[in-house]
Amino acid sequence: MTHNPVLGRSSQPELLVLHSVRIQGMADDDAVAVRFGLDEADTRETLLDDEAYGWIRKAAFGATAGWSMTDRGRAEDDRRLAEELSETGGRPVVEQVHEAFRPLNARLLQACTDWQLRPEDGDRLSVNTHTDPDWDAAVLAELEALDDELAPLVGELTSRLARFEGYDERFSAALAHARSGRGEWVAGTGVESCHVVWMELHEDLISTLGIQRGA
Repeated sequence: MTHNPVLGRSSQPELLVLHSVRIQGMADDDAVAVRFGLDEADTRETLLDDEAYGWIRKAAFGATAGWSMTDRGRAEDDRRLAEELSETGGRPVVEQVHEAFRPLNARLLQACTDWQLRPEDGDRLSVNTHTDPDWDAAVLAELEALDDELAPLVGELTSRLARFEGYDERFSAALAHARSGRGEWVAGTGVESCHVVWMELHEDLISTLGIQRGA
């Protein structure tokens, strides 16, 4: 689903570099730059500055390596986000969207669980072998419904803060891949799956409002 959002405030590149590391969890130079369409050379310089300030550090997890955020970096990102939100007067809008997002988030998590697990013979943790087309079709239908409900929420966010642009299009693109038979695009890692895009948006929302995850 595509739409033409009214774009609100554009964030400073320095904020976007640090925030990109946060919402992706771990990302290399290219991934940090690509996330918000930033200049690659400028992004690399900013990342090195952020490392020098102790806001980010090099990290590795298995075969994956990149930048991850420190507690000090999270505090700095919180400060910048709060300042930006105050300047735009966008808090009521973002709070409203977050309230509407919460029940959708519960549905998304359930859909991803249903994609990975299919209770059978009393075993609720039985792995979904994707041999029941009706079960998988129901999950994809739920993701389609969530896709429809996500677009107007992203439009609301984008009208205040331009950096929220594109979450709905990325989710739609992942869903299209999943519907074409590439199941890893539902909840896989290593690709911009429905779950990966949704979790980035969730982190973006709660960090913008200064809410601790799990609160």
